[in-house]
Amino acid sequence: MNKTILGTTLLTFALVGTACSDDFATNDVYPENGNTINVSDRQDLYNKDGRDSEDFGYVRQQKSPVEGQPISYKDMYTVDREKVADAISRMSIALPNVNDSSTLVTDEEVLVSYVTDKDKKDKDGRFAVADQVKRTAMSVVPRWYHVYVTDDPNLMRDVENLASMDTDMDNVNTAIDDTINLMLKASPQGNKVDAGENANGEMTQDKYELQDDDVHQINRERQKRNDHTEESNNENNTGTTGDMQE
Repeated sequence: MNKTILGTTLLTFALVGTACSDDFATNDVYPENGNTINVSDRQDLYNKDGRDSEDFGYVRQQKSPVEGQPISYKDMYTVDREKVADAISRMSIALPNVNDSSTLVTDEEVLVSYVTDKDKKDKDGRFAVADQVKRTAMSVVPRWYHVYVTDDPNLMRDVENLASMDTDMDNVNTAIDDTINLMLKASPQGNKVDAGENANGEMTQDKYELQDDDVHQINRERQKRNDHTEESNNENNTGTTGDMQE
């Protein structure tokens, strides 16, 4: 009788111990999924599960010990253009002097049409708002994107019309080009991004221009800018040269 009870007790402890061990392995601090080692089961970019969005994201990838086994790109991060456009529009209307904003996101450019309370004759004010809107959009998208903005209410419909197109449609690039050129002629684009890029993030130096694999190559004759950024830069360079000669 005692032997039977003792045997049953040991068996119970063994089963419980095995279950705990399996449960601990399942909820390990570093659960493994293929070649991926995660700190924890983080929420995705859009927090669909409603978990704490204050957590940091961390993932470590390791090559498979099996030679020749390919790396899976199935769940690789991709840009959800609709959500990016929504984020840019929301952040834009939070800026001072911006009351309405519509955003189009393609595979390599962002077109933002907004309504500002700045007077059309207030060139400095419009320039400052354009720079804020542009940099807001650039803070959301990957670095290879080019951003174009306009405060011309007549062009908001043009940007909206492009939304019914997609990357595979005929003449889509021409339609985007035409709209961008209208935006550049009608509205300021803000300050240059840096010394090697213009206000829209396009490369301006000849040695880089051929490396910029974009649909919209810089066309000086066609892209007429309202903010006269190029003229201001030339004047500054001339003044600097004159000072040096003196």
